[in-house]
Amino acid sequence: MALLEGRDLISIFDFSDREIEAIFDLADDMSKHTRGRLGVADGMIMSTLFYEPSTRTRLSFESAMLRLGGEVISVADASVTSVAKGETIADTVRIVESYADVIVIRNPLEGSARVAADFASIPVLNAGDGPHEHPTQTLLDLYTIRREKGKLRDVSVALVGDLRHGRTVHSLAFGLARFGAKVTCVAPAGLEMPAHLLARLEHEFGCCPVQYPSLAEIVTNDEVVKRRPGRQRALASEVLSLFDAVYVTRVQKERFESEEAYQEAKSSYAITEKMIRKARPDALVMHPLPRVDELDYNVDRDPRAVYFRQAAYGVPIRMALVAALLGLRSVRIGKARKGEYKPKPRREVDFRKFADARCGNAHCVTNHESYLKPQFNLVEYAPGLVSCAYCDQEMPMPAGAKRD
Repeated sequence: MALLEGRDLISIFDFSDREIEAIFDLADDMSKHTRGRLGVADGMIMSTLFYEPSTRTRLSFESAMLRLGGEVISVADASVTSVAKGETIADTVRIVESYADVIVIRNPLEGSARVAADFASIPVLNAGDGPHEHPTQTLLDLYTIRREKGKLRDVSVALVGDLRHGRTVHSLAFGLARFGAKVTCVAPAGLEMPAHLLARLEHEFGCCPVQYPSLAEIVTNDEVVKRRPGRQRALASEVLSLFDAVYVTRVQKERFESEEAYQEAKSSYAITEKMIRKARPDALVMHPLPRVDELDYNVDRDPRAVYFRQAAYGVPIRMALVAALLGLRSVRIGKARKGEYKPKPRREVDFRKFADARCGNAHCVTNHESYLKPQFNLVEYAPGLVSCAYCDQEMPMPAGAKRD
C-alpha cells in the first residue's frame, strides 16, 4: 500500500509536514494535466456530499476527479435526500460507500467530517465542517504561496478579516506555523482569532501571532512604518509593504450589532487599488472567495492579486489528494527534519463516570446525532481542560474524571 493510500483528510493535523510537501510535489505534476483526462482513475467514483452551498470547493473536487479519469455522483442539496427524513451522517456514508470509492463531505455541524470518517471504510475528505476546519482549502492556500513565492518557510503573512468564524484562517494559521511562517492577525473587536487556537499555536509550534484591530494600527517594533508629522497612525496602505502575503477574508455583517459598527469595521479592512500600490512588488493578495466588497475590483488587474489563480490551484491539489488517497499515484516522502510536525494520538479522558457529560458547543455534531458518544482529549497546554474530540471545543474537566 502506498504511504497515503486509504487515509482520510479531516484536519490539517492528519498529515505530517513531509506528507504535505509530497502532495505539493504531486500537485506540481498534476498541474500539467488540468485539461483533458489523465485516465488513471478509470472505473472509480467520487461521491460529493454537500449539506451547505459551495461553488469552488465542490466543483474543483468534481473537476479533479473527472480530470483523473473517474466519475462523480453528487449531492448538492441535502434537502432533497433522505437527510430531510432524518437520516444520520453515519447511515448516509455507510450507504454511499457502496456506490463510491471516495467521499467528499461538507456539513455545517462541527466534527461532522470526523463522524463520516469513523463510519466509512473508504477515504473521506473534509470539505468544511462548519467554522471548524477546511483542510483542503489550507493545502491549496499553502500551495499558492509555495508556487508564487517559491517557498513556504520564513514568509510573513497577515490574516485579515473575521478570524473568529472563518474556518479557512483557522486551518491556515496552523499550516503556516508548521512551516515557520510569521503570522499577523488583523480583526475587528469580537472577531479575533479564538484564544484556544492562539494557545495551541504557541504550545505546539512556538508561534505567537501579533494581533491588531485594523490595518491602520499595525506598526513594527522598529517602527518600520514611519509616521508622518502630525499623524498618529500609519496608513493602511503603508503596512502592506510589511508582508509577503495578505490573506483577506470577508467581515461578516451578520456578526455586528449595528449597521454603523459594521460599516466602520468594513472600511478598515477593504483592500483598494491605491493601497496595493504600496505593497511589495512580489507580495501576494489572497482571498478564499467569495468576496463581497472587501476587495476592490480594480485590484484584480494587479499581478499581485492571486485569488483567482489561488482558486484554480484547487484542481491540481485535489487531483493530487485523490490520486494519493486512492493509490493511483505514489508519493515521494522526503527525509525527516528536526522539529517537523508528525500526527500523534491524543490522550483521551475516560468519562464513563460522567454519563451526562456533553460538549458545550451547540453546533458540535455530538449534540445533533444522538448515537454519538461524546469523547474528550486532554489539553496539553492547559491543565484542567479537556477538548471535544470532534469539534475541539474546550471545557473544564469534571472533578474525578479518570485519565487514560
